[in-house]
Amino acid sequence: MIYLTGDMHGEYARYEQKRLKHLKEGDCLMVCGDFGFLWDGSAREQAILQKIAGQRFCTLFVDGTHENFSLLRQYPVSELFGGHVQKIAPHIIHLLRGEIYTIEGHTFFTFGGGDSGDAAIRMENGTWQREEQPTKAEMAKAARQLTAAGQAVDYIVTHQPAMKDRVLVEGFSPTTLLTAFFDAISHHVRYRRWYFGSLHKNKKLPQAYSLFTDIVPLDVGGLCPPNLPPGTLPLAPVGALPQTPPGTLPLDPASL
Repeated sequence: MIYLTGDMHGEYARYEQKRLKHLKEGDCLMVCGDFGFLWDGSAREQAILQKIAGQRFCTLFVDGTHENFSLLRQYPVSELFGGHVQKIAPHIIHLLRGEIYTIEGHTFFTFGGGDSGDAAIRMENGTWQREEQPTKAEMAKAARQLTAAGQAVDYIVTHQPAMKDRVLVEGFSPTTLLTAFFDAISHHVRYRRWYFGSLHKNKKLPQAYSLFTDIVPLDVGGLCPPNLPPGTLPLAPVGALPQTPPGTLPLDPASL
């Protein structure tokens, strides 16, 4: 079975939550960004990673905006679940940006990274890393993958939400290249539920889930109507999102 949770920030106490005691051999825990257990490469950190690797279940994570990408780059890319991954250790797997995986018979589109709210401060103290911010090339690759999949997946797992979902959680959303791109996905791709973690709040939305400390089982309900062509499902008002023809997902994010 698959479970999901929000940002961990390298806090091993999260693995000691009572809910995780119920996970069995072969189960998966997906972390929606800011996994945080690859930070300084210390002996203590390596020992914690070994403890995580020794769990009965597998930890799968998308990267967030508080990761040590210099450390992540050291792990080779391999294939698993029908896409590209980085195997950090036994039972610890990094799910890469713009990939589509098939896990336990469900398809997942993943896209880590985001717009860091404390980027200016961390630029000054030297802790901000350019890889936190997804590139236009990564977004274009993601669009091609989704188009090849018929603009339909079962689930979307990201660190940052689309604008419409952030508005539902916080009442506002800044408009950036990435949030506009995610909004284009939310309007042109059919999916059951979108999971994200960057807002540090636990809240179930009509077709998304903002996660922080909650650990929730994969919601296998809420299936989108299967007979509608891609791009025609009325998920939410388009609002200020630049208009694109039904069934088309912008391959060039610069057009957003």
